[in-house]
Amino acid sequence: MERVNQTTSVSEFILLGLSSWPEDQKPLFVLFLTMYLITITGNLIILAIHSDPQLQTPMYFFLSFLSFTDICFTTTIVPKMLRNFLSEKKTISYAGCLTQMYFFYALGNTDSYILAAMAFDRYVAICDPFHYVTTMSHHYCVLLLIFSCSISHLHSLLHILLLNLLTFCDSNAIHHFLCDINPLLKLSCTSTFVNEIVIKTEGLVILVTPFLCISFSYIQIFITVIKIPSAAGKHKAFSTCGSHLTVVTLFYGSIFYVYLQPLSSYTVGDQVVTIVYTVLSSMLNPFIYSLRNKDLKRGLKKLMSRRQS
Repeated sequence: MERVNQTTSVSEFILLGLSSWPEDQKPLFVLFLTMYLITITGNLIILAIHSDPQLQTPMYFFLSFLSFTDICFTTTIVPKMLRNFLSEKKTISYAGCLTQMYFFYALGNTDSYILAAMAFDRYVAICDPFHYVTTMSHHYCVLLLIFSCSISHLHSLLHILLLNLLTFCDSNAIHHFLCDINPLLKLSCTSTFVNEIVIKTEGLVILVTPFLCISFSYIQIFITVIKIPSAAGKHKAFSTCGSHLTVVTLFYGSIFYVYLQPLSSYTVGDQVVTIVYTVLSSMLNPFIYSLRNKDLKRGLKKLMSRRQS
């Protein structure tokens, strides 16, 4: 671990990454490059399919923006990882670290709120179908998207501004493959009391609120579906939610594991779980949605036929 002068604030950080063994670097590079290319390709296909006139519905409106956000989210993280795998000097500037963290939290939370908007869409479609067209109008969907982006960026900006007030003068080695708030706070040689209070209050509200909205939506959906007399009707209703529930479980399960714990209990092993919601979730999302969705499969066939003609 590299030490720096106690009286001088650091100008750059060292990202120790997933492994310090030289023989692991090239295999990790190949693995994450492959995952990154699959993520970009899969999500671009979702964006292309969205151009199909038959898919101009609120659900696919949110899905297309989820795909766009996932592309930006992984691009904030993976290219720097790939560079560090092949570089002996695994450094990132102080400004670069805060910039990466800003977009990491802004885009990650945007994903979270878009998933909540998609759950609300399913709730209205199943529990209040007669008012679906008016409730989920294009104007309302755009407002939901603007709210999702705005609150996520404001949340991220708050934490970056508070982090910028700290002094890092003890060590500049981050036990992570990206600039995340928990390992950075552990490096601070000034009090992190305010940062931790904000994380436990504002941060907890921002993180848990969309999850509570999703939970409420699916409780209401479950109650409504149980009342459907036919088994076929129940299966049809649940089938429209299966993909979304899978994505939510993957995304929130890993996030809660990492962030709903005290700063003192944060370990190097938590960065492995971070891969699930930063890289793996974004890579699997388009396949989870498309493999169980007949409309997306039909849109993909149309897209392929247009390319071949």
